[in-house]
Amino acid sequence: MLCVRQVCLFTLRRYQARTLCSDLLLSQINSCTHEDEVFSLVGRNKARLSEKHVGIALNMLWQLQKKRPFLLRTSDYVRSHSQFLALCILAENKVEHMEDEAIVDTLYSVLRLNAEDHISLAEVLVTEAWKRLKWLSLPALSKFALCLCKQHRHFSPVIGQVAHIVDMKLDSIQDIRVLSVLMISISDVITESFRDRLLHKAEQLLEEKDEIHFNYARRIVQFLQNVKLRYHPLLEKCNRIFLESASHIDVHSMSHIFGLYEQLGFDNAEFRLMAKQLLSESMDDYYDPETFVKLFFALGPMAGSKIRERLLVTAAHMAEEFSSHQVLVILKTMQKMKCRNSHLLKKMASVLHKHLDSYQVLQLVKLTQYLVVLHCQDLELFAKLKMLLLGYLKFSVIPADTAAIIRVLAMLPSFQVEEMIINKAAAVLPQCRLQHLNCIATALVKWNHHGQLHWQNGSELCAKLLQKLNDCGFQRLQKANDLNLLLEELTHVNGEWFEEVLSEETMAMCQRLIDQVTWANVLPLSIFLIKSDHRCPTLFDRIASVTVENIDKIHPTEIYFILFLFSALNYDPPDNEEFFNSCIQHLTCNLNHLETYHLVLLGHVLAMAGYFPPVLITKIFNVCFLSKLDAQLKVLPDKVKQRVHSSLMKLNRAVCLECPEFHIPWFHGPYCQRVFQNSTSRKNPLRQHIHRILTEILGGSHYSRISVLTPYYYEIDFECVLDVNKKPLSYMAQNIPLDGVGQIHLRHDIKDEGTKALPPGTQKIALEFLDSKAFSKDYSRHLKGEPAVKKRHLEMLGYRVVQISHFEWNSMVLSTQDEQLEYLRQQLYGIQ
Repeated sequence: MLCVRQVCLFTLRRYQARTLCSDLLLSQINSCTHEDEVFSLVGRNKARLSEKHVGIALNMLWQLQKKRPFLLRTSDYVRSHSQFLALCILAENKVEHMEDEAIVDTLYSVLRLNAEDHISLAEVLVTEAWKRLKWLSLPALSKFALCLCKQHRHFSPVIGQVAHIVDMKLDSIQDIRVLSVLMISISDVITESFRDRLLHKAEQLLEEKDEIHFNYARRIVQFLQNVKLRYHPLLEKCNRIFLESASHIDVHSMSHIFGLYEQLGFDNAEFRLMAKQLLSESMDDYYDPETFVKLFFALGPMAGSKIRERLLVTAAHMAEEFSSHQVLVILKTMQKMKCRNSHLLKKMASVLHKHLDSYQVLQLVKLTQYLVVLHCQDLELFAKLKMLLLGYLKFSVIPADTAAIIRVLAMLPSFQVEEMIINKAAAVLPQCRLQHLNCIATALVKWNHHGQLHWQNGSELCAKLLQKLNDCGFQRLQKANDLNLLLEELTHVNGEWFEEVLSEETMAMCQRLIDQVTWANVLPLSIFLIKSDHRCPTLFDRIASVTVENIDKIHPTEIYFILFLFSALNYDPPDNEEFFNSCIQHLTCNLNHLETYHLVLLGHVLAMAGYFPPVLITKIFNVCFLSKLDAQLKVLPDKVKQRVHSSLMKLNRAVCLECPEFHIPWFHGPYCQRVFQNSTSRKNPLRQHIHRILTEILGGSHYSRISVLTPYYYEIDFECVLDVNKKPLSYMAQNIPLDGVGQIHLRHDIKDEGTKALPPGTQKIALEFLDSKAFSKDYSRHLKGEPAVKKRHLEMLGYRVVQISHFEWNSMVLSTQDEQLEYLRQQLYGIQ
């Protein structure tokens, strides 16, 4: 019976469609240029309105709104109009008679008009569309899926059915617009293999089409963010589309793209340069809070001093108009800009007082963090934040939220810890992931260290909780059986607690899961090992072999981090030559896939390992390349900028010393002088103590120099010269000035000084004290890459290098000054 009814309804809909083709009322609705015209027609013809008229009328209301700029839309007026209510009631009554695509169009229009008060209509439309799901065309299916997402039905059964249909029909999808909408709509309910098929299909369609709207590319980047995957091939294709569509991207889309890139950990200097130019030129167009905040977010972190000042002044002027979310964005951007403008900060704090109650718990956590980092001085605001955070903590049942609140409470100035916080932490520990345990441990250690546990037995209770926390950490590690899940947790873990308590156990667990190391997870594993500073031969060897076997599957950017691991920790895998040559060949074939500044970082990492690919070196030390690099560095974050400058200098030095055949000039003298002039004082008690012992051994202070700059600007702790009979030579006799203790005298002839002839048979000795940073943190205490390279280069400059490790100098064997003196004498004179 039901089948007969469906057939009848289908026949009726098709019949009505034919009879309405020349419908005068329909053409009148389609000709409307204002909402009032639509409402007038609806009011005069209610009895004549068919399901087709109703659907077209609702769609026309949205189309009229869509044509207007966002700030000039009158959706509130439309929704509150009596005829709109009449339309919604009529639509609800006529849903069964609507055509398939008309149902989806009507649902889309109602949702775009934000008609939340008419939720029953939306429910009826969703239910009817769900019944006809398998008959919807692909464009209609994508539109319906978008409607479901707008209703926050990301995990609903109907989304699951949409995903199933997409899975079945994926090969037939040829429209990137349809695919991109479906991808973001079903991203929460797909498997990893289905995700990979979607990525492959998106790559295929992006390659086939010549002109692609930037919005389609933006949706694909949104999909990558949804599934938390930084897939470089697709990101690069989308980024290229953004660059080609630069003139069409408005500030709303620009800020959205920047936000997606930030969450994905992806960056592109060309996109930054393009965005900076376009946004700077159109600054005067953004005079309302909504668009200005997006401008501030996108342009602020890379703006020059003049534009930066204009942004700050405008933000302060608009402060009272900002919504709670907009204030959060401004403060987040100020933190990225390292901007502690007191006037703007006071304005933001003043506005925050009226918005505090509207924030959700994690927003309050972020807000508190921004204010602390920016050195906000509003104690009343911090007091309110404290009360709100404690209120949320009291009723929190989600471990991640509890850990986040405790972490940020520990950041508050002059915070008095309540026993409730310790009890709450204890209650959630068994459910916590490693990063949550890390947050709680960091807070507890800080409070205990600063004496902020004021109730009776506070320290004892804290110590017991820390022990329980350690046990939970060990238990979580011991239960780990999936390397990918473990690495995902380890991504967000750092700090002293993890290093001291769980580091060794984590290494052991990674070794137990070593068979799960694949080309897909060598990057997060390498990053974890770099961060942990542990030299683990079995894991390193596995990473090297997997990399060589799957070199074509690994993106060049990821190869950099793998190479950095081996170079920075100074480890040679068994097939060292094969490993480095495979990586170098893969990289040199894909140089165009790397950012300009990435090439510099890559060149430095390879130089540390003693490799200087001619293609890479000649590309970097080229006037055009260096000019392009200078332009791009202006828009990159300060940390990246400093790292690239330092890497270029070190690469320049390495090439000059180790590869003179390239004829690359040394051009970093002025840069090095600026670095040393801006660095902090090098005076420290240990250095002065060693200098006194050295003076006693050599027979006077004029036989050694302290804090010496060598040619190519290496700084060495102490320098002395021994003649052929191992007698010290006086610097005063050689007319070489002695540097003051703990100071560095910058001289323009520094390169020439290193080449001054010394008497035959003399030895120039560089004495270096190596602290813990020079060695890996595992039991091997192996010398890391940077100090090993320094030793190699100093030897090329004619020095005999004596490196004193901190663990030898501070050992029980050298516990007295006499023992230290004898040890130093043996090192200087080569006595065994």
